[in-house]
Amino acid sequence: MDRQVRSILEDVRRGIFKCVYLLMGEEPYYPELVCNAIIDNCLQEWEKDFNETICYGADVTAETVITAARRFPMMADRQLVVVKEAQQMKSLEELAVYCQQPLESTVLVILMHGASADKRRALYKSVLKTGVIVDSPALRDYEMPQWIAAYYEGRGLKIHPEAAQLLAESSGTDLGKIAVETDKLLKNLPEGVKEVTVEDIEKNVGVSRQFSVFELTKCLSCRQVAQALKISAHIGQTPRFALPMVVAPLFTHFSRILKYHALMPTHPSPADAAKVLGVNPYFLKEYDAAVRNYSLRQAMRAVSLLAEYDYKGKGGDAGEATPAELFTELVANLLNI
Repeated sequence: MDRQVRSILEDVRRGIFKCVYLLMGEEPYYPELVCNAIIDNCLQEWEKDFNETICYGADVTAETVITAARRFPMMADRQLVVVKEAQQMKSLEELAVYCQQPLESTVLVILMHGASADKRRALYKSVLKTGVIVDSPALRDYEMPQWIAAYYEGRGLKIHPEAAQLLAESSGTDLGKIAVETDKLLKNLPEGVKEVTVEDIEKNVGVSRQFSVFELTKCLSCRQVAQALKISAHIGQTPRFALPMVVAPLFTHFSRILKYHALMPTHPSPADAAKVLGVNPYFLKEYDAAVRNYSLRQAMRAVSLLAEYDYKGKGGDAGEATPAELFTELVANLLNI
């Protein structure tokens, strides 16, 4: 997705446009990035008064959009028609009639926020033939460090694996937030820096590695009891603490330990093992420690415990314990398996 969007943006900045863009998907960052780039580059400022139409799906019909798209530009080479929040159009599918034979002098942008067109229907199929489709799926938590590394690489920088992990924990799956934090970070980095470190993230993003879930998983892997309990108590007292949000990365971590146990008899190379686990090879030493400290049976018990506390965190059979108390109890149980 990142490579596709970079290619589209490069064309847009060079003045190369397709007749129709269908920008959609659960993750709005890439669709909005492409839409904004088209708006910024499609027309000169003095051309926009007569040749730019920006509307919202809740306010227009397909007939209105098609009528606008079929106009010819006035004193310009092209005109731009943008439909934002297009998923709110009741007659969205009717745009397929225009998209099958779009006007070459019109750039039509159909932007869907957090939603997608039905790939079995005419609109999607017609744009697939005549235009460009950006379909941006939501990323999972465990995919974020790799996405961050690729994103930084696209901006000419490296980011240390631990720094990527910390930034992912801080921002979640909000790609837009990561982009904003990265812009802020780049403004504050000394000239000539080639790799972003954990210290850079801590200083500029305002997150501490010392009391992060990322650091907690390392303590659990090595069964560092005192530090793990200290971190869990601190995390439980944070203002926006929610038990399911911290159980999820722990579940991913222990699921990877299970996978690593299953892989070990095959003696995989570090690259192959990292690929199966979905981690940077840098972190394999942590999983080497984890499989020594948690047998296969113990790792299975850990996954079962995490499922149990996820249920409690969502209101099931939690008793009178607070979410913070449940979290500390969970960590203690994981250490004592």
